[in-house]
Amino acid sequence: MPGTVDEIRQQQRDTWDRFSTGWRKWDELVLGWLAPFADAMLRLSHLREDAHVLDVAAGTGEPGLTAATMVPHGNVTVTDLSERMLAVASENASRRGLTNFTTRVCDAGALPFPDASFDNVLCRFGFMFFPEVSVAAREFARVAKPGARICAAVWSGPDKNPWATTIMSTISRHIEMPAPPPGSPGLFRCAPAGLMRTAFEDAGLTDLHEEDVSSTMSHASPEKYWDFMTDIAAPVVAGLAKADTATQAQIRGEVLALARGFIQDGQVQLRSTATVIVGTR
Repeated sequence: MPGTVDEIRQQQRDTWDRFSTGWRKWDELVLGWLAPFADAMLRLSHLREDAHVLDVAAGTGEPGLTAATMVPHGNVTVTDLSERMLAVASENASRRGLTNFTTRVCDAGALPFPDASFDNVLCRFGFMFFPEVSVAAREFARVAKPGARICAAVWSGPDKNPWATTIMSTISRHIEMPAPPPGSPGLFRCAPAGLMRTAFEDAGLTDLHEEDVSSTMSHASPEKYWDFMTDIAAPVVAGLAKADTATQAQIRGEVLALARGFIQDGQVQLRSTATVIVGTR
């Protein structure tokens, strides 16, 4: 486990670059699955038609892509550590005919923008992976104009997210997975009550509001769920890499059996829940 901020950042850049192919492959499914979280963020952000919007750690482009359609007289800049993920975002923008959309490779903890540059700052499912949550929150506040809305979404606890725990818990039953140090980047790192509120308050944000938002991840079959998670989830791939062939097969069989328990209306339907938080600069 890398320890320094630079080591964590480089590891994450390498990981997201490596998994960008999987994210491109499953982009349509991901966009539909995560749309309710983006919708809530955009609703709470109160975008103006001429707003200058920053979307940090945007990966393949959302919610920045949707924001660009809402600010026809403004513009959207999306950032990410991974150049390859942003290449997918650019492809998506071109396909939608968006001309007010640009990308920038950079680190959330050292944004390359002047103070008070943006009317809105968005970050969907990025804070959990930043080396330092508080540093990123302060950077968001720095580049936001006075009165700007800053909005983020972070995953709630494991019990509210079987889309992830169905496979990860099965792997952990078979493979010894050392617990990361407290506060280390990870999927549920920002789930504890009050963590994001404190980070926003310490960054000087006011008028804070939080709400829980849920969505359903749907797959045509348990096998499709397995394929999806082994294509896009780095912890899943890392865990499976520690298992021999027989153990991998056993894990797969157990995951497929569990996934069958979530079948409704002919689809595997797995709940996903996140907290959306918004504050004013």
